[in-house]
Amino acid sequence: MNKSFTSSYRTLALSIVAAALLTTVLTSIISLRAASTGQPAPHPLPVSVFTYAEQSSYTATLRLSGLLQAKARAQVAFEIPGLLLDLEAQEGDPVAAGSVLGRLDTRQLQAQKAIATAELNSVDAELQLATLRSERSRQLSASGAVSVQDYDELRLTAQALASRKAAVLASLRSLEIDLEKSTLKAPYTGVVAARYVDPGTVLQAGQLVLQLVSANDLEARIGVPAAHMSQLTPGQPYALQFRTGEFDATLRAVRRDLDVRTGTALAVFDLPSGVNLLDGDIARLTVERSIASTGGWVPISALLEGERGAWTVLRIDPQQDGTAVTLREAVEVLSIDGARAYVKGSLQTGQRVVADGIHRIAAGTPVQPLEY
Repeated sequence: MNKSFTSSYRTLALSIVAAALLTTVLTSIISLRAASTGQPAPHPLPVSVFTYAEQSSYTATLRLSGLLQAKARAQVAFEIPGLLLDLEAQEGDPVAAGSVLGRLDTRQLQAQKAIATAELNSVDAELQLATLRSERSRQLSASGAVSVQDYDELRLTAQALASRKAAVLASLRSLEIDLEKSTLKAPYTGVVAARYVDPGTVLQAGQLVLQLVSANDLEARIGVPAAHMSQLTPGQPYALQFRTGEFDATLRAVRRDLDVRTGTALAVFDLPSGVNLLDGDIARLTVERSIASTGGWVPISALLEGERGAWTVLRIDPQQDGTAVTLREAVEVLSIDGARAYVKGSLQTGQRVVADGIHRIAAGTPVQPLEY
């Protein structure tokens, strides 16, 4: 029995020792695993910041666009019908005032003029003869050699021939006018913008032949919102931007009616002569207006759109230990000018705000501010 007790005691002792060893090993493994998975304190994220400055008003900049147009634009046509014999002007050709653009076939008019001229000569000869007979009859009627009735007949015949001569002269003058109108001339110095017909076409009176625009007399037409009309003064120069650069243009007038589609009034600017611009070029005008409203400018890149159209920025919040974290501040955007926005909200002058990269930064993130 003692032998059996001794054997049981030895087995129990070995079990206790094995359990102690297993506990030690497991504790060591857990400690090592805990040490291997422990997270060190994160390094602050470098961010660009700027210092917010509050102000009582801001300047709203409005950029407007319009078209450059020739002051004179004519749809040129013949006033009389006829066969287009010649059309010298081509699209893009410069033309001087009074220069010939085209001609009609005038053979029929010339024949009519020849007939009228012959008739005039015939009537003129008859009138001279009738005048002589009337004068002789007047002299003879005084002595009673010719009756008063015969004298009146000769006198009235001469008067009828004089009226007939006047009618022939008027007809001849009308033909001469039609002959003048058979030659199409430029009404002013300009450039041929379009050509609608070619030689050989039988034209109706008033049928379009060419479009002519003035060459160096240009004006810019720009729509201005009603709220900004008071900032424009007729007679004053304004800087307009074009594809070739900036030019000063004089404001001629602002129309007093609004376009119902755009809500703008048309402002007309006169450009100096000699500018290297074309009819149809884009003209741009910058109008500034001071608006009283407390707020400050922030970069567009500093704004993050929140829920329901709200906007937020990330403000730098200094900590007591010298570190800094980000806090979210709600703002209202009042105006946008290029790459910056004028906002109002709870921001205070002197506070630093994250300038960009805010989509990768959450509120409460430790950061290292760097000047923007």
